[in-house]
Amino acid sequence: MNNELFSLKDKTAIITGASKGIGESIARGFAKAGARVVVSSRKQDAVDDVARQINAAGGVAIGVAAHMGEPGAISALIDATVAHFGGVDVLVNNAAINPQFGQSMDMDFGVLDKMLDVNVRGYFLAAQQCAPHMRRRGGGSIINVASIAGLEPMTGGGFYSMTKAAVLMMTRVLAKELGPDKIRVNAIAPGVIRTKFSYVLWNTPQIHERVAGSAALRRIGEPDELIGTALYLASDASSFTTGATIVVDGG
Repeated sequence: MNNELFSLKDKTAIITGASKGIGESIARGFAKAGARVVVSSRKQDAVDDVARQINAAGGVAIGVAAHMGEPGAISALIDATVAHFGGVDVLVNNAAINPQFGQSMDMDFGVLDKMLDVNVRGYFLAAQQCAPHMRRRGGGSIINVASIAGLEPMTGGGFYSMTKAAVLMMTRVLAKELGPDKIRVNAIAPGVIRTKFSYVLWNTPQIHERVAGSAALRRIGEPDELIGTALYLASDASSFTTGATIVVDGG
């Protein structure tokens, strides 16, 4: 196999929600593949810590704090990336929130509004603002981290399912619109992954047993198990793949 297909050498990648969990794993994986990585999340000290570790391991990374529910912060993130590295080749939209569980009909509408700001508008605005920079570099890759909750309703997480379903359609729309510019747009739909975000799901014995037992591999996933899929979608290995959703849920 030609490992150069999966190389990200000389590429600049922004990963949101990268101070922990799936985003942090993808950031580390991209750096090992040769990318210049922009680690982003809400807290500067947290992204600085991840960037420092990547640099210590021989990679190249900077940390840029940004709240993906705030348009101004998204613009500042893109501007800082371009100022430091000269452009953008890969965007991984990973930052998301799910602040409340319960029946959607009983939820406060304000909760949905906050989730739309981060999970949908944030993804779109980041893609919209990265696209011109990718176009100038002859193409690029946008990866939207969605969820299997966008394919099947999540019990107690109806609002979350709605936002992730929107991300899946956004992926297809942007793939069609940006294809002529050689910008590929794809999505990853993880199942339950052992992160702080999904703590309740894997740390509650009854839920853990049910989720793990329903998977073909009879377990939940680990954050590093998303690296391969993200690397495929970011690299030339997926040069003819766009508008796709790759499910990574253990079957």
